[in-house]
Amino acid sequence: MARWIRTLALLALVAGLTGCQTVKGVGSRVERAVDKVMGSKGQRMDPWENWNRKVFAFNEKLDEHVLKPVATAYAELVPSPVRTGIDNFFGNIGDAWSAVNLVLQGRFKSGVEQGMRFAVNSTLGLAGVLDIATEAGLEKNSQDFGKTLGHWGMGTGAYIVWPVFGPSSVRDSLALPLDWKASPAVVFDDGSKKVFITSLNVINTRANFLRAGQMLEGIALDKYTFYRDAYLQRRGSFDDDDEVEVLVPGNGASAPAGAASAPGDAASAPEAAASEPTVKKPADPASAASR
Repeated sequence: MARWIRTLALLALVAGLTGCQTVKGVGSRVERAVDKVMGSKGQRMDPWENWNRKVFAFNEKLDEHVLKPVATAYAELVPSPVRTGIDNFFGNIGDAWSAVNLVLQGRFKSGVEQGMRFAVNSTLGLAGVLDIATEAGLEKNSQDFGKTLGHWGMGTGAYIVWPVFGPSSVRDSLALPLDWKASPAVVFDDGSKKVFITSLNVINTRANFLRAGQMLEGIALDKYTFYRDAYLQRRGSFDDDDEVEVLVPGNGASAPAGAASAPGDAASAPEAAASEPTVKKPADPASAASR
């Protein structure tokens, strides 16, 4: 655990030393390389829809016959307070990675706050089982490396559905290996423990969405389209300290956007209060994929 934290701190230090323009330049070069390989397809929302739908159907069958029954039995056996504690534990590890990404994005104030949140919950919160930080006013700000690449100008790219892993994009697929290295399983060196902790995380998360899944089945005419649009809408927005911004690649210009939704949910745009700055809704999924 200590080695992992030192690695994250080193990454944050390197980002601070290299400077914002360097990070933005790297993101632009990666995006150009992806576009060169993919051609015009990288600028379309869903160029591989036929393949994606087949993978989506496979994932749905896997969920229906394996994951959902296990998660249902798990929810019936494990009391809600225990599941909440497990959520908090995994979320606390995610807060450390969020802090690193916020620093990599140049948002040092938010990065320090997430670092403090991780420290408070890791000590006073019994390794994160209790969410003391939220009660103390340190709100969660979840970030990952895909968001960091997007913050510095790398477009979302085409939509991709991966077996088991589910919805993704070109940009998020490139970031996936690094995000995976920062997953909760990294805390444990033993292989069997990694498998257990990863399985527990997946099952516990799926159990939390059992009711939401039932509601979605009743309202979504095409689940594939619903998931795709919601994913691209959410991943095309970038949180700032005071408001959500959509960064435009190339010229660095930005425009305020509506608040992004929580992971796994469709994006939403709450009405701004009269005393708050006027904000615009996030770009539609098609434009989000083309950035």
